[in-house]
Amino acid sequence: MSTRLSNVVLDAVDPSELARFWAELLDWRVSRPGVVRAPPDDGCELDLVFVPRSEPKTRKNRMHLDLSSAAPDQQMVIVTRALALGASRVDVGQRNVPWIVLADPEGNEFCALEPRPEYAATGAVAAVVMDAVDPAELAQFWSAASGWPQVMASPKTASLRAPHSRGPWLEFVWTGEPHETPNRVRMDLLPGEDRAAEVAYLVELGARRIGAGVMADPEGNEFRVL
Repeated sequence: MSTRLSNVVLDAVDPSELARFWAELLDWRVSRPGVVRAPPDDGCELDLVFVPRSEPKTRKNRMHLDLSSAAPDQQMVIVTRALALGASRVDVGQRNVPWIVLADPEGNEFCALEPRPEYAATGAVAAVVMDAVDPAELAQFWSAASGWPQVMASPKTASLRAPHSRGPWLEFVWTGEPHETPNRVRMDLLPGEDRAAEVAYLVELGARRIGAGVMADPEGNEFRVL
């Protein structure tokens, strides 16, 4: 089928302010209210879309962004810039790791990564990362749903990459905690001409309908078919 990944959606108490934070941090632009878009030379074809939600964040997100760096000093430039814009350092149990875990002004976690060769051509966002009870199985679903092939796998991770090999990876990382509450960060899929047929195809893959235009993947992560 011809569904493709379109947006990363983030719930926000103040969508405009959070959009401005991410636009400044990534050096992207606010293309319209609540929508942050990468410049053409970045390679990312996914918009960041901020939508209103009155309840503040209270628990760790199951999806987050990893930011790329080309050198250790650039990693610290990203961290310094994020903190100056209103981010904070957070502890999610990461212990002694080379990446730095931060949270945006509304508490959404993200990571400033150390330099890694596989992310050299991704642009500002190295990866969109999803927690998964079964990374291999969830990666298989999203590969079929998005058309992104799986390019890396290990016992506790699985990674997809866009066919044109630009922009962020889509990665699945093992967690022992299943999905229990609606996600504040999630994906949008853009269908081809026959939306009904593509929704039916997603159901065959293991998704289920949970509301008007809203579906859940095999582990319960919400997404929209636009």
